[in-house]
Amino acid sequence: MQYSEGTIGRVFTLRLEDDEKVPDVIEQFAREHDVKRGLCTLIGGVDNGNLVVGPKDGESSVIDPILHAVSGAHEVAALGTLFPDEKGTPILHMHAALGRDGKTRTGCIRPGLDVWLVGEVIIIEILGADMLRKTEAKSGLKLLAKG
Repeated sequence: MQYSEGTIGRVFTLRLEDDEKVPDVIEQFAREHDVKRGLCTLIGGVDNGNLVVGPKDGESSVIDPILHAVSGAHEVAALGTLFPDEKGTPILHMHAALGRDGKTRTGCIRPGLDVWLVGEVIIIEILGADMLRKTEAKSGLKLLAKG
């Protein structure tokens, strides 16, 4: 286990607008407001995009993601973490549950989804922690590691 201790800094409330793309708009906000690390929540609506819904083969050393296409308006509830990569760029890792017509889809929003009508985001900034996203050789993913 690796860990880092921090304190709570600023708290931001964002209203995302129709057709803005998540995670892009949250990462852009973080860059513009110098938010390096944080906890993010999202509720509202999304449509048009893709979710990562698992690896094609969980035993493979190379992760080949299963992408699930999302179309049509869906309700969304999501939770994510925001940490910088090795270049200092804030990267959002967020998982979401999407609902429509009694069906739920759950996965990672990294490939991107469009906001449908409105998205409400809370970002709680974490100060003093030194974790960052480093590319792990084995998986090729940017995973949290001590800075």
